[in-house]
Amino acid sequence: MFTTLIQVALGGAIGASGRYLLGMALFRPTAAFPVGVLSANVIGCFLMGAVVVLLGQKGLTHLNPFLLTGVLGGFTTFSAFSLEAMTLYERGALGLAALYVALSVILSLAALAAGIHIARGALS
Repeated sequence: MFTTLIQVALGGAIGASGRYLLGMALFRPTAAFPVGVLSANVIGCFLMGAVVVLLGQKGLTHLNPFLLTGVLGGFTTFSAFSLEAMTLYERGALGLAALYVALSVILSLAALAAGIHIARGALS
């Protein structure tokens, strides 16, 4: 368990650093649209799909904690969300997949708004 935790932590540091560097490379002070975050989400989701298949077919699933949860999870948690939604979809649980997507987006945005509201209230 501890070894796996270390793998996830190291992978997360690599992924988060990659996301930061990508954001800095794409950052434009006048940009009104978060291109860096969007790019990280799209690239991370593509890589999540490709890597999960590759690792599964090559029998390298022991690398999942480092590569999937750590590196790609650190690069973008949206990739983990997308993998879970696609897994539900591929299992034929279309209703659950749609519910998961809707709840994830709606509840996450609501939680973010609540956090902003509470923190602003506490700091004023």
